[in-house]
Amino acid sequence: MKFERSAGILLHPTSLPSKYGIGDLGYDAYKFVDFLEKAGQKLWQVFPLGPTGYGDSPYQCFSAFAGNPLLISPDKLIDDGLLSQDECLPIPEHNPIQIDYGEVIDYKKKVLKSAYSNFKKKLNEYQSEFLEFCNEHKDWLEDFALFMAAKDYHGGIVWKDWDKELVHRYENALKLWKEKLSDEINYQKFVQFIFFKQWSELKNYTNSKGIKIIGDMPIFIAYDSADLWANKNLFTVDEDGKLLTVAGVPPDYFSPTGQLWGNPLYRWKEMEKDDFLWWRKRFSNLFKLVDIVRIDHFRGFEAYWEIPGDAPTAETGRWVKAPGEKLFKSILKNLGDVPILAEDLGVITPEVEQLRDMFNFPGMKILQFAFGTGMETKFLPHNFIPNCVVYTGSHDNDTTRAYFEKAKYNRNSDIYEHLQKYLNYFGDDIVYELIRLAYASVANIVIIPMQDILNLGEEARMNFPGRLGGNWTWRFTWDQISENLHLKFLGLAKLYERPPAPKKVETILTEDDN
Repeated sequence: MKFERSAGILLHPTSLPSKYGIGDLGYDAYKFVDFLEKAGQKLWQVFPLGPTGYGDSPYQCFSAFAGNPLLISPDKLIDDGLLSQDECLPIPEHNPIQIDYGEVIDYKKKVLKSAYSNFKKKLNEYQSEFLEFCNEHKDWLEDFALFMAAKDYHGGIVWKDWDKELVHRYENALKLWKEKLSDEINYQKFVQFIFFKQWSELKNYTNSKGIKIIGDMPIFIAYDSADLWANKNLFTVDEDGKLLTVAGVPPDYFSPTGQLWGNPLYRWKEMEKDDFLWWRKRFSNLFKLVDIVRIDHFRGFEAYWEIPGDAPTAETGRWVKAPGEKLFKSILKNLGDVPILAEDLGVITPEVEQLRDMFNFPGMKILQFAFGTGMETKFLPHNFIPNCVVYTGSHDNDTTRAYFEKAKYNRNSDIYEHLQKYLNYFGDDIVYELIRLAYASVANIVIIPMQDILNLGEEARMNFPGRLGGNWTWRFTWDQISENLHLKFLGLAKLYERPPAPKKVETILTEDDN
């Protein structure tokens, strides 16, 4: 699919302002969409929308199909008559620019339980819509609802440590557990019903403003997930849940022992037997939620680093070929010419580039990685091709302001000097100049993280890879957005034709017209 010139902002909904301690799908989300429209933005990029598990990471979800209950808006539940103002009280005190996940999880669960209680009293009002949702999503919803209900029953522990008959999914045991946990299972279905309803309403509003949503698909699933528990035959675990092999990346300059991610790998030969049905369902589900899909760690579809399940580090792994070409041919054959972006960062081989280009997927360019001796010259704008997406930075790195401020005072680095010479700019607003550079480039798509839109420092960093806890907590406040900020980006969008200006139609007068 060909992408026209456009600009957008990267902001996960959790980072929106909200009086409930975490950004959600309520009024502030709609206000943000209005800001995007006024600023001439045509794209809104988000992280994965699934229910977060270990470390609150959107890249480690309990399901590759479900939505995150923490994003549900209490205000929208009040609007729908499923919650009263009193049932939202007391609202915990919170830091407006930082999420306390422990507090938020407890609060949202209390609120959602109240809403579910009210829902059961009003079942006649919602029954047909609810049943239609459950039927449409039954492929994943049945297993997910039972998984979450059983997980709650077992005190939140990992599924492999549940009662053995449930771990092995014996037919009689599943039937008994479904009866035993029937109300909790129905609660989990209700939560997903509400998430999809609220997200659909927000997406429709966003699209009505001429803005498309870019979603995110992690290549691997989490170990502690309904996907693995319900489909062990598709992943590299045994019947007891023991990991046989896991994902990661090999040792490099930055990590002498590599990165041991711990995610199960795919049994690709098994997946090929039904023409990648699980993947087709996954893509299809995500395209109901978003307009464009960004695939994280795209290189893993060409070859992946396979590590023994009991290895202490990633050093003992090996490269194994993946059937990426067969997979994407199946996706496009069954779903049509769907819009996909490829996260092709890291050590990328010619074979990975060939796979990406075979399907014309735009790759990524990160300006933070472009400057200084030994950095990636392919990220310098004069080396771009139109079919790419350019970012100032990514969620796994420091904010652009913090990154270059540190580089400025590092006597052992020429990053800042190279940047100044490249931009021919020696002033103080280096972030804006880099944003302008991205807009001016030939890249069809430019996406700027909200932290860089607001020119924020290290305090606004989203994720520190490898650090346990304290990630994914940043939020912005409306008072950080100046009255005329939208005009600055509207001006850039117009100046650099994002989107392109309409072509002028020349009118040729004839004698009859005179």
